[in-house]
Amino acid sequence: MTQQWSAPTADGPVHATVPVPGSKSITNRALVLAAIAAGPSTLNAPLRSRDTLLMAAALRSLGVGVEDGPDGSWSVTPAPLRGPVDVDCGLAGTVMRFLPPAAALAAGDVRFDGDEHARVRPMGTILDGLRGLGVDVEGDALPFTLRGKGGVPGGEVTIDASASSQFVSGLLLSGARYEGGVTVRHVGPPVPSLPHIEMTVATLRAAGVTVTVGENVWRVEPGPIAGRVWDVEPDLSNATPFLAAAAVTGGSVTIPGWPAETTQPGGAARDLFTRLGCEVVTDERGLTVRGPERLTGIDVDLRDESELTPTVVALAALADGPSRIRGVAHIRGHETDRIAALVAEVNRLGGAAAETADGLTIDPRPLRGGQWQAYADHRMATAGAIIGLVVPGVTVDDIASTGKTIPDFPGMWSAMLGAR
Repeated sequence: MTQQWSAPTADGPVHATVPVPGSKSITNRALVLAAIAAGPSTLNAPLRSRDTLLMAAALRSLGVGVEDGPDGSWSVTPAPLRGPVDVDCGLAGTVMRFLPPAAALAAGDVRFDGDEHARVRPMGTILDGLRGLGVDVEGDALPFTLRGKGGVPGGEVTIDASASSQFVSGLLLSGARYEGGVTVRHVGPPVPSLPHIEMTVATLRAAGVTVTVGENVWRVEPGPIAGRVWDVEPDLSNATPFLAAAAVTGGSVTIPGWPAETTQPGGAARDLFTRLGCEVVTDERGLTVRGPERLTGIDVDLRDESELTPTVVALAALADGPSRIRGVAHIRGHETDRIAALVAEVNRLGGAAAETADGLTIDPRPLRGGQWQAYADHRMATAGAIIGLVVPGVTVDDIASTGKTIPDFPGMWSAMLGAR
């Protein structure tokens, strides 16, 4: 259900400390590995949002025990995967691309479907990759069906992963359970968001899996996956809209628990906010952004941190000079065509944005209130909220879409503003 929302306008600099829920990317990787591990696992401080709840529900339907702990943890008890099962992917790329390689280990049919917008997201690469590894797949996009035989031969497969790093990560995550392991070779334009593949490799190694990495090639050796305790970091990409509140109002926002080292692409926020003219400090309290009197424009390649594009565009639309975002052509295949959507919405409010071959340009203009369309995309919705802080009269047509990765974004946003 959509939910129209009047974006609150800040009446002064925002000063707040905002605890952010756990990383979606880490939570769903850990859930997949825990489901096919050799023993039980525990996820501490996992994200509980639509994407992760869909993953947990899908694993339960396949026979895996996923139990809620009193402290918000998840206890995962592996079991032989079974079908026939229907899996709802919602709009979650991590479910539609990470779970099929694991579900291919099931005995029985596993049918995948999702939201209307999910049916147009690219899936052919990973489904063809699974076929190359010996999996019987019916269909080339959602809805599709895996004809599970209880195991996967595995081996080597060559794919073009230039549309999404999730194609590589999805094949790697379950590869240790394949008879011959898995070797994934990429041919084509550069793979975007490489930090997400680095996250996958680090997660596999933490579970005792042997992974070797070459130039555009990744090898996972067959063998057991260890059950373990996973401590989930805060979601750094989801933190950026709250940090942006400090940037656009000249305030200060602190995110507690910001890791000293991370494989999350959101870790790039430190450099990005600095380049936009903010002061960024990391100390025992966490990471703090202090906003300047005026934001500066930015020319940046976000290929590896493309999920930050909507936040950066919102900031650029409020800066005092032109900006250019490069290297993000692949985000046309995200929850929506984010390049076209961002250009349309900035221009709807009186801005001057234009599409380029691999991104967009923003030439700041005085913005006016109006409806900001989210396109059922959580990061589009939060971008509208950022602009609404300093532009009165902005309404976001579907704030409920933020539930994909942030359980209560409107409540967190209001609490942040109330902390003034």
